[in-house]
Amino acid sequence: MISRCRFLSTFSANSKPSSSASPTPSATLIGAAKNAPNDDPHRQSYSFPLPGRLGGSMPETGLAHLVDSPSTLSFCFHALKISAKLGLLNGGKQLHARVIKLGHCNFLSLQNQFLSVYMKCKEFNYVCKMFDEMALKNVVSWNTLICGVVQGNCKSAFVRLGFHYFGQMIKMMAPDCITLNALLRASIELSDLGIGRQLHCFILKSGFNSRCFVGSALVDSYAKFALVDEAQSAFDEVLSRDLVLWNVMVSCYALNGLQEKALGVFKLMLLEGVKGDEFTFTSMISSCSVSGSCRLGKQIHCLIIRLSFDLDVLVSSAVVDMYSKNENIEDARNAFNGMPSKNRVSWTTMIVGYGQHGDGKEAMRLLREMIRVYTYPDELALASILSSCGNLSASSEVVQVHAYVVEHGFESFLSIANALISSYSKCGSVGSAFQSFVSVADPNIISWTSLMGAYAFHGLSKKGIEVFEKMLSSNVRPDKVAFLTVLSACAHGGFILEGLHYFNLMINVYQIMPDSEHYTCIIDILGRAGFLDEAVDLLTSLLVEPRSNTLVAFLGACKVHRNEGLTRWASEKLFSMEPNEPGNYSLMSNMYASVGNWFDVARIRKMMRKMCDFKVPGCSWVEVAGKVHTFVSSDTTHPQTVQIYSVLDLLVRLMEEDGVSDMELGNELIPKEFVFLLGC
Repeated sequence: MISRCRFLSTFSANSKPSSSASPTPSATLIGAAKNAPNDDPHRQSYSFPLPGRLGGSMPETGLAHLVDSPSTLSFCFHALKISAKLGLLNGGKQLHARVIKLGHCNFLSLQNQFLSVYMKCKEFNYVCKMFDEMALKNVVSWNTLICGVVQGNCKSAFVRLGFHYFGQMIKMMAPDCITLNALLRASIELSDLGIGRQLHCFILKSGFNSRCFVGSALVDSYAKFALVDEAQSAFDEVLSRDLVLWNVMVSCYALNGLQEKALGVFKLMLLEGVKGDEFTFTSMISSCSVSGSCRLGKQIHCLIIRLSFDLDVLVSSAVVDMYSKNENIEDARNAFNGMPSKNRVSWTTMIVGYGQHGDGKEAMRLLREMIRVYTYPDELALASILSSCGNLSASSEVVQVHAYVVEHGFESFLSIANALISSYSKCGSVGSAFQSFVSVADPNIISWTSLMGAYAFHGLSKKGIEVFEKMLSSNVRPDKVAFLTVLSACAHGGFILEGLHYFNLMINVYQIMPDSEHYTCIIDILGRAGFLDEAVDLLTSLLVEPRSNTLVAFLGACKVHRNEGLTRWASEKLFSMEPNEPGNYSLMSNMYASVGNWFDVARIRKMMRKMCDFKVPGCSWVEVAGKVHTFVSSDTTHPQTVQIYSVLDLLVRLMEEDGVSDMELGNELIPKEFVFLLGC
């Protein structure tokens, strides 16, 4: 048995200095030793098993017997802090047992530390039990419990338990800013605006509304619920504002797409002598990304350079993202190349930018360069890259990224698996999408919905319905999107009874109220099956005004079944709803042309020229050797136009030989200016 002083000196001699900036177990224990008295005539010896990694950091000869003294309390206090930080549950329990044996279990500071350890280790039931048994509690005790429960758990039941304890707290003592800040953030997590408003009332009555810390949380809460007027009111109540509050207000307007108001707050902030930081300029640049205002973005970029904030990786990455979303990929690349240092976010932003602009080859080249400089993509970066490649239908890039995912063991990440399912589906590879789904150990609702959508989009409606049934049998609760996907599959496959069954299931069993998109699918199902009268009855009985896509689906059914009367009725509603949408006029013109009503075709075309400035042409694209080629109707801009139309002419001749009619071929597949080149 060795004395406490010998233990401390032995440990100090055997411990090595750490290069890390964070406090290590050894550093903490040395700090405790410096505060310990050198003589203690009443000390007692105890065997103290150090927790987990704490014990492992000591030489075996340094294990000592802690005594009942202030230094023992100091050691336990610091050791508990480390256990909480590292999440060492067993170590925390061992320390708890030792403290009980020493008779220090009633020290409030230690009890609060034990609450913190168990909370960090997600032992919520144990925390609540210990808290209820505490004879004395201070505001730190209540905050440890409430903040830990509402912020450390994704289950709404536990989060609401935090509000229950808050109700008990206000009966015994006044909460502080930390309590209210945590509860406001919890109301965001619960998506419960009512709780947020009740907290705001309590804050007003308690006089916390003038404090920056609480005011920032209030503004952020209303911003997340898109209530910018309420956020502005909460902001105005704080008279002495700090930089954080200004940043939250700027972010509020930027988040909700109100660029001009965000700029107004930014100018007011500068007038009051508050200099912005990297978060201020990130929010301002992000607002330009959302609104598509590249000109203002360039002005802010100039200010960023002038104030040297371009040296900050976060700000520079936001600048790259702004230029990319404004379809200015060259300036985005210049800003990216000018960054003095790059992190994973900046690389991912630039790669996704190239993917969204159709340059999958350059996106993959950048990804390889990113890996060469030892900046390895994480699951979020890979999922973003896969999504951008999928939106472009760049199948070769998706396969290459998939190979990297398999090689580096990212297959277990659910976000990547879901991105693979979606990307392969958009690239037309339903089989690969299914294989990606099979590789998921525990698919979630997004996985099931992505696979259903893959089958439905490619005309395999029956398989999509089968996937939905398997999802239900796997006890996965469907949401609105899942029901919308299966209803879309039923509409495209002509499964009338199944569609009506799932529609009733959604309302009566799962208590999900349908929105306009669900009604659009049902009207489409009825219309495709020829039940136009039933579709009209449903259309006219809707409590809300039908949207344009609902009327377009109904018009499509009228075209198939050649019902000119209902066509006129629906078209009048559609034109009154969207008088300047050229696609509606094209749809009506084609519908009248299909029944030979050329008078109405001419009338609709005349209306279109009068009401619409231009019609954005639809486009098709094909990927060849990693490059995406885009075409519009009668396109003559491609560098290989002559060769393309030569092949097209050959195909037309072969189809004519097989007896395919001109109506099936379509009108003027080959532009007149190319007829003489092809010898047609």
